[in-house]
Amino acid sequence: MKKTVLFILASILVFSISAISQTKTSKKVVKFVIHTDYGDMKGFLYNETPQHRDNFVKLVKQGFYNGTLFHRVIPQFMIQGGDPNSKTAKPGQQLGAGDVGYTVPAEFNPSLIHKKGALAAARQGDEVNPKKASSGCQFYIVEGKKYPASSLPAKYTDEQKKVYETLGGVPFLDGGYTVFGEITEGLDIIDKIANVERDRSDRPKTDLKMTIKLVE
Repeated sequence: MKKTVLFILASILVFSISAISQTKTSKKVVKFVIHTDYGDMKGFLYNETPQHRDNFVKLVKQGFYNGTLFHRVIPQFMIQGGDPNSKTAKPGQQLGAGDVGYTVPAEFNPSLIHKKGALAAARQGDEVNPKKASSGCQFYIVEGKKYPASSLPAKYTDEQKKVYETLGGVPFLDGGYTVFGEITEGLDIIDKIANVERDRSDRPKTDLKMTIKLVE
């Protein structure tokens, strides 16, 4: 009887250790770096948006983004990339329609806002995409601008209002597009890219290629 009890206790202990280990693994923060001619942008992905996180990780590991362009840039708004068609695009060619053949379900989280440096998923408009599903590959990084705290709606916490007032961002996109990560180093690179010379389609006149890698 004693041996049986000891075996059961040992099994429980092993299971508990395994469960703790799995919990720690699931909460591991995924870090990445985006290399550009203007410098590097380093950041991490949110565990609160697991489907977007895992999809981005999959594409990065495949080398999907390497050689793609930041094909749409708008000062005080955002810089967008991830269109696979941009790898072979001719000068002046309009971009933004390329995809990977699937979408990612929206993962809205009121704690994840469009502050400067936010990494978010692009998507088709509400008229053809009422569930606001994200593009399977295209993303944007927020540059935005600063907003007085008094101009922001009551749904924001005092901390979030302070972020928009001091760091800046694009609050009117909150709740409409999934934010799944953020840039923590290289915010000045966002500014440089957002303010390059561009054509009528907001495509930079000089190609801005990127390479994205995961950081261990």
